[in-house]
Amino acid sequence: MAQPEVLSQAFELGFTYTRSTGPVVGKFLTGLRDRTISGIKASDGRVIVPPMEYDPQTAAALTEFVEVGQQGEIVSWCWVKQPRAAHPIQQPFAWAMIRLDGADVAMIHCVVADAEEQLFTGARVSAVWADETRGYITDIRCFEIAGGQDSE
Repeated sequence: MAQPEVLSQAFELGFTYTRSTGPVVGKFLTGLRDRTISGIKASDGRVIVPPMEYDPQTAAALTEFVEVGQQGEIVSWCWVKQPRAAHPIQQPFAWAMIRLDGADVAMIHCVVADAEEQLFTGARVSAVWADETRGYITDIRCFEIAGGQDSE
């Protein structure tokens, strides 16, 4: 039995557009470039970090920015023993939900520690800034256990 001819065409999927960050995310990223972290006050008074454009409960536009601390506490975490190439840190680290001082909603970021045993819910962590900040979430290189060698 003859095999049917298979037609094929090379195709490359790409996204040929850029998206503006807008006034809320843009202000947050500009703050990171300047080594500050800001959240936004929700209709019920909670401070959300990173900030959102619209209230998750009421859908009202949010505009009241609040600077929060560069330290906080771990709310939840997961240890990564063997980082993959795409991970931001190439040593064992944790993904953690971190509630920054002055914020009510936790954000996710990576935490470096010498050992998994240093991590626990409620542990205090400090932001460690990248040497060069450019207005990206990676301007916060990572968090570390508060009082660690690289804390600023």
